Amino acid sequence: MTDAIADAVLDFIELGEGPSARRIAVRHRAGKGPGLVWLGGFKSDMQGGKAVALDGWARDHGRAMVRFDYSGHGESGGDFADGTIGSWLEDSVAVFERFCDGPQVLIGSSMGGWMALLLAREIKKRSSKGSLAGLVLIAPAPDFTEELMWKKFPPAVKKEIESKGFWLRPSDYGDGSPYPITRNLIEEGRNHLVLGSAIDLGCPVCILQGAQDPDVPWQHAFALTHRLPADDVVLTMIQDGDHRLSRPQDIARILAAVAEIG
Repeated sequence: MTDAIADAVLDFIELGEGPSARRIAVRHRAGKGPGLVWLGGFKSDMQGGKAVALDGWARDHGRAMVRFDYSGHGESGGDFADGTIGSWLEDSVAVFERFCDGPQVLIGSSMGGWMALLLAREIKKRSSKGSLAGLVLIAPAPDFTEELMWKKFPPAVKKEIESKGFWLRPSDYGDGSPYPITRNLIEEGRNHLVLGSAIDLGCPVCILQGAQDPDVPWQHAFALTHRLPADDVVLTMIQDGDHRLSRPQDIARILAAVAEIG
């Protein structure tokens, strides 16, 4: 265990019933607000470099922080192939309602950027004990199942997903093993698209985007800014940045953005 997580408590919460029952792993630390909430990317987990760096920063500054693994990711239960944007949003809402009190900064990376927008919208609708202080979005990928997957897949891949129910996508990340893109992921994702209309969250939003990102093109982040209120949004384009934004200088920018929001 690294120093950065030495005093973060590992907890589990049980969600769902029957076939959708799953156990969600959560690491949380007590501290002052605004608290930090980490929302990871597709196929990522809460032990990644950015999440651990943020947890170390929270520890050093006496701040509360919550991070967790979606079902089918990291230390959580469930099968990755069963996951959808909706089920991972349910995980996020349950974790927020259980562990967050007072103003929170949602920090979302890649798919976590989409999740942060969806979670923020849910928080606004509910009477939770937690509230929104701001969002920091790192290479955010809202609507990626439709805009960056389905619309860009060649006909043969679409046909395989429609006929078999999944396609094994080659991966450049993790251990390099291919992973399933399911028809259910694509179809259910259409229930959560956000780029077609204005997104008013009532809090500041900071977006960090690498101009050399091969997975989420910078134009995607730019499209998102046009859906957010202009006076509350800062977009930082990192000219030599990739998708991960995990270099020391990238981490420093992320931490600075978090400190500035709250």
